[in-house]
Amino acid sequence: MEDLDRIDADTLGRSMTGIGVNLLTRDVPGLAGFLTDIFAARAHQVSADFAIVVSGSAPLQLHHDGTFAAHPLFDLLPEDGVRGRAVQVYLFGVDPDAAATRAEAADAWVVEAPADKPHGLREATILSPEGFAFTAAIGIP
Repeated sequence: MEDLDRIDADTLGRSMTGIGVNLLTRDVPGLAGFLTDIFAARAHQVSADFAIVVSGSAPLQLHHDGTFAAHPLFDLLPEDGVRGRAVQVYLFGVDPDAAATRAEAADAWVVEAPADKPHGLREATILSPEGFAFTAAIGIP
């Protein structure tokens, strides 16, 4: 992918492939900071309206609610409460033990403590302040 600190919106959009994740948030800098602090993700072009956050090689886009005012999803956003009900975003290659330790130090909610799972992954699930569920996961050696 291009230089994510300088890429323009048109070039970024045209460069995306596969599955993309875009999270609508009340606080773009806050969610970007949460992802960098807890999951050691890398944040680019962080503003009040937008950020690109990369975990491993997978980019997430964060957009402020107001940027979607003309989009049909805008009317479905809750004014209060949990955002990402029933959506779990896996951040593969992120050490779940380290993420849980950082989350506890930041007083974030570790919903699922680090544990080895029968599907070959060690995972920990942590909620963002708005209720998005992020799961740090690595393969069990």
